[in-house]
Order: sequence, then C-alpha cells, then structure tokens
Amino acid sequence: MEIAGNSKKIAVYPGSFDPITNGHMDILKRAAALFDQVIVAVLHNPNKNPLFSVEERMNLISEATKDYDNVAVDSFMGLLVEYVSMKSASAIIRGLREISDFENELRMAHMNRHLNSSCVTVFIPTNNAYSYLSSSLVKEVASHGRDVTEFVPSAVAKAMHEKYRKA
Repeated sequence: MEIAGNSKKIAVYPGSFDPITNGHMDILKRAAALFDQVIVAVLHNPNKNPLFSVEERMNLISEATKDYDNVAVDSFMGLLVEYVSMKSASAIIRGLREISDFENELRMAHMNRHLNSSCVTVFIPTNNAYSYLSSSLVKEVASHGRDVTEFVPSAVAKAMHEKYRKA
C-alpha cells in the first residue's frame, strides 16, 4: 500500500518474540534491507504465559534494534491483517526454519491474503546457523542456568539470566 502518495514500502514482522533470538535478528536484518520500514509487532496473546511481558519484549527488541534506522517496535492484539492495514503496510515478514514451518506459514499466508488481498507474505529462510534455534529452546536452556549469549542479543541474555535467577 502507498502512504498518502508516498511509495514507502512498509513490512510487519509479527511474532511473540519471547524472547527475540539471533535467528529472529537474522530475518529482521534481511527484511530491513528489503523494505523502507519494518515494524516488529509483538503479539499480545492473553492465552499464553510468556516469560517476558509485552512491554519487556518491546524494550528488549528496541535495545537489540537500536542501530537499525528503519525498524520500529510495536505491539498488537487481534487479527494480523487488521494491524497490517492500520499501519498501511504492504507485506508480512515470516521466517522459515524448516519444511514444517512452511506448511503452517503457507496456510496463514493464504488466509491473510484472503482477508486482505493487498497484503503479501514474504518468506525469508533463516541462516543455517540458526535453523535449530527457537525461543522455547532458548528459554529451556536458560531455565537450567546455562549461558544463552550465543543465541540471543546480549541485553536479552542478561534479562533472561535475571528472570531465572529470581525464579
């Protein structure tokens, strides 16, 4: 979509990001090179019990992306396509680690396209170095007191250490 005569291309990179990992950062870096603006949109899902609150996740992502001039951090609730329309975005960014990701993501992309025909989903395969990495695996490792600095941005590793130290 164009913004008031401007041809600025905006993409939304949605997710729970609990926490954001270096795999997410890899996808984000490549998306930021493709679009004029990328909005990292943290999903507020009241049915889940996350490690970090939405505000904490947004702060951690903001810290991790502070050197990206064209990345913004926001949160949303409800249907992604409604949020994408509200932000005048033309694309949804989705990272793929493995074939099973593609099957699920393709179904969602078709539904999103059905609900908003002007929105395109852009699939970006993760770097092989991060293909095994997930937020849940990182949380599992950190919960056992192990160092996760090679898997997440440094501010996230520090915040995780603090969370699990208090638990």
